[in-house]
Amino acid sequence: MKFTTMTSATAAMIVSAGAASAACGIESGSVRILSNDFAALHAVADFAAKCESDGVEVTRNATEEHKSIQVPALTIDPATYTVAVIATNSIVPLLNNNLIRPLDDYIAEYGEQLQPSQLIKVGGETMAIAFMANAQHLVYREDLLAENDIAVPTDYDELLAAAETLRANGVMEYPIASNFMPGWNIAAEFVNAYLSTGADFFEPGTAELAIQNEHGMEVLETLKAMTEYMNPEWVTYDSNSVLPIYEAGDIAFSITWGSRAGAYLDEEGPAPAIAANSGVAAALAVGDSDIPGAALWWDGFTIASNISDEDAEASFQAMMNGVSPEMMAEHPTEAVWLIEGYEPTEAAEGVIANLQGGARPYPMLPYMGLLHTALGDNLTEYLQGDESAEQALADVAAAYETAAREAGFLN
Repeated sequence: MKFTTMTSATAAMIVSAGAASAACGIESGSVRILSNDFAALHAVADFAAKCESDGVEVTRNATEEHKSIQVPALTIDPATYTVAVIATNSIVPLLNNNLIRPLDDYIAEYGEQLQPSQLIKVGGETMAIAFMANAQHLVYREDLLAENDIAVPTDYDELLAAAETLRANGVMEYPIASNFMPGWNIAAEFVNAYLSTGADFFEPGTAELAIQNEHGMEVLETLKAMTEYMNPEWVTYDSNSVLPIYEAGDIAFSITWGSRAGAYLDEEGPAPAIAANSGVAAALAVGDSDIPGAALWWDGFTIASNISDEDAEASFQAMMNGVSPEMMAEHPTEAVWLIEGYEPTEAAEGVIANLQGGARPYPMLPYMGLLHTALGDNLTEYLQGDESAEQALADVAAAYETAAREAGFLN
């Protein structure tokens, strides 16, 4: 498969002119939205729901389990959902199983507001509409850094040194939190850091794994060092659980998603004083690299194959309202929007710094998901001190190779 997606420059594009989207104009149909669970996607779904009428029903399921739900839910006929909101990697299994339909005809009729950078093309056909860029980055307490004469970290070594200073000064014992929960989250942390090394995950042009090397070791050792400055409950940390810890004043550094930055900086939220003293910066580099350690992602929507044409058309129209400039105008800080008229806010500074620093995209390869799963299943024992880094990488390789052979990617 050949994918055409946004480049770093496209994702960071700032345009000043906005165009009003057309009214929904849907006579009938069922719109059923499956998505991840965070504020930007809630905003999109809320605006899609404005298209509801006597003849149009709009329902949504926003859940962190969306990745495990989407393939079985779209495989049945008719599909449970008409819209799957996806990201860079989660579109791949939908494409592999022919579960989503081309969108070019709908774009021609209803997609006047879309920019070329939003059209995710596969084999010359538009299979998804991107509406936001995303990446992990650093959120930090400006006041605590200033009080302790600490510069904003730019790499993991500086982060660890800053954490040690805060600990030695009696400010806090565990200054760092990141999404280290076993499974998808810890795998994403490895991927982010490995991308910073500049190395590739696979041998060029093949599905042969290439992480059992000095780069893989350096990444694991970096992640392990972080756990020394994280609460012993770090195995429970994901995006939803870390934010309240930050708002409680228990940490000074959070490595989190750009789509969450608005909540960290919200001075009308639960912790206005902390929000007012918070800043965002690029993701941290690993070792001697100057590449931010964060995969660049896009989030977008797809339309299911196994639904009626009426529901597909209604769903596309409703989602055009969901990703309209009007939605963006009401929610400017919720994301780095790829919607015409977007002007970056303070909450977008971390993601834009990643883009400007040359951060690399998450690999859109059919077998990358198998590696992500293998990483998520096999890193925690090392991080908890129960096995060596070499053994952890060997376990990852064995799990990946078994899955890749079963899928036909390896002989």
